[in-house]
Amino acid sequence: MSLNANSADVAFTFKGGMLPMTVMELTSADPERIRRQLAGKLSQSPAFFQHTPVVLSVEKLDEPHLALERICAVCRDHKLLPVAVRGGAEPIRQSAWALGLGWFAPVEEGRARALESVEPFADPDEVDSEPETSGLGATRLYRGTVRSGQQVSAAEGDLIVIGAVNAGAEVLAAGSIHVYGALRGRALAGIHGNTQAGIYCRELEAELLSVAGNYKRLEDIDSQLLGRAAEVHFIKEQLDIKPLG
Repeated sequence: MSLNANSADVAFTFKGGMLPMTVMELTSADPERIRRQLAGKLSQSPAFFQHTPVVLSVEKLDEPHLALERICAVCRDHKLLPVAVRGGAEPIRQSAWALGLGWFAPVEEGRARALESVEPFADPDEVDSEPETSGLGATRLYRGTVRSGQQVSAAEGDLIVIGAVNAGAEVLAAGSIHVYGALRGRALAGIHGNTQAGIYCRELEAELLSVAGNYKRLEDIDSQLLGRAAEVHFIKEQLDIKPLG
């Protein structure tokens, strides 16, 4: 009998993957300090806090024990979903497993980049000039590729990206977002609640699209729209995605 005869009984397969993941690097073990800072971040970028999976990095904490359960509860209160812990002593690893979280070994010194503070730099294969930003009134212009782990934002107006937004990168704007390249990362427009904002891109492959806190993930996007120029608006209480042009 063929080994494939019972293939209908197969319920799953294991596959390797490089899924984008936000790392929340802790510099304090105090759950209340974390709560206060998250509350401030929530007021600045409410659309980001939409059940986003995060890895809690504890590599900078010199503590063998951690109130991990309380920290996870604080995150969930702000609509962040802890899925794993990175680094920490053996008691922390055991606590992570007890809470149903994964655990990662610490990364090498200097390899991790802070999501909010990485300086933009160019991908020479994708753009001809050095990345630069300039203010056009309330509009922010960014030239270059937004790389995995980077965040580029326009706090008061539109954001224009002359380049691509890679997987694992994030672009945010109080107004609309225009990407003159492939959009593969996360794009959050109207972060202060502007439902008139939109998202426009030359090639749609986004991990997450959000307008005024209303979002769709990649798996929710019509496959016929993927790889095409597209525009995104908030219409009739839902995101409307259609070909651009």
